[in-house]
Amino acid sequence: MKRRVPRMNEQESAAWLGLTTVFSLLPAALDRQLQRDSGMTHFEFVVLSRLQLSDGPTMRMTALAEATVSTLPRLSHVCGRLEKRGLITRAPCPEDRRATNVGLTSAGRRELIRSVPGHIATARRLVIDALTPEQLDALAEITGTIAARLAEEPPEGTPAAQPTAVEPRRRT
Repeated sequence: MKRRVPRMNEQESAAWLGLTTVFSLLPAALDRQLQRDSGMTHFEFVVLSRLQLSDGPTMRMTALAEATVSTLPRLSHVCGRLEKRGLITRAPCPEDRRATNVGLTSAGRRELIRSVPGHIATARRLVIDALTPEQLDALAEITGTIAARLAEEPPEGTPAAQPTAVEPRRRT
């Protein structure tokens, strides 16, 4: 039985349903692997990774929230857990006492480094190795296009742009 999304043709439905299925299954698989091997969630891994890749020794919570596509309350909760485990530090920002800086500890850096091989192996097993080089190129192009479109979306809390009529795509 073929499923079809209302107001989408078969091609559009297949692409959309495939993408939403990956959205559901991949994060859960990454979480399972990281929990099993490193005792952390995928989001915790992303937070530690962003801190590792930051330009300085710390990042402001607001910048880290933006980098991890997270809300400040969610990030604050996760940072509380990471701080209790000794993986990060939080301190008031010297330039703006209302802001909080987050830094990766030596223990956090070691834990991140230990978790990377299993995480990369899982990414390879589930995604990279399943695709041909041509499919990887197509995936990179597709995800880049979608990411650029998503980056154009107004930030949460600002009025959304009014929808405009879109010409149907013509087959060539």
